[in-house]
Amino acid sequence: MTTGVGTDWQAWQESWDRQQEWYMPDREERFRVMLDMVEALVGPRPRVLDLACGTGSITARLLARFPEATSTGVDLDPALLAIAEGTFAGDRRVTFVTADLKDPDWAAELPHDSYDAVLTATALHWLHSEPLAVLYGRIAELVRDGGVFMNADRMVDESTPRINTAERAQRHAHMERARQNGVLDWAAWWEVAAADPVLAGPTARRFEIYGEHADGDTPSAQWHARVLRERGFAEARPVWSSPSDTLVLALK
Repeated sequence: MTTGVGTDWQAWQESWDRQQEWYMPDREERFRVMLDMVEALVGPRPRVLDLACGTGSITARLLARFPEATSTGVDLDPALLAIAEGTFAGDRRVTFVTADLKDPDWAAELPHDSYDAVLTATALHWLHSEPLAVLYGRIAELVRDGGVFMNADRMVDESTPRINTAERAQRHAHMERARQNGVLDWAAWWEVAAADPVLAGPTARRFEIYGEHADGDTPSAQWHARVLRERGFAEARPVWSSPSDTLVLALK
């Protein structure tokens, strides 16, 4: 996917999408619903904060649907940010900021004091519940009155253990069949990135920062909605769900 200076960033984006879809076959559907709700609540020209943006998956879909939108992507992962910055190089609608969301001052370098929408997906499960609640309070300060926050992620309802067990078994059986057909999982994708001459250095740095994977929590959608209301949002509830993932929307 790379040839030195002539890195094919779009190929890296597509590779990341395929790897993520291995875990979340409904990924595009939740992005669609997310953008539907952006349009419904703040209109087709939003100023968006793409929180824990990774390669810019949300930003890419945002701008494809709303060409007059603007996006600020925030992340700490040097490898995924390299892909994002390469993909959107020269696009004045997009800005990237390197920041650690566990740092109390993470928002200090943002180019705007407020946003119409703060969007995030498959990212905040890296955080434990207490720092996530603190982060929700900071997000509430960044969202303008009438603006929205949406988080799409794994949200586990511990009150349904048999359903959870059956869903997990079904999902993992599907994933194993896909793996046998050559789909890259998380670990295999990062092995490819580590072997790439352009991404090898950033990939090594990202593993120094994060380790192998998340050690955070996956509380229920009800927990997310309750904490978002406690931390400054007027309304909050799920607006989409699959058997394993949920999209929670909070309105300021």
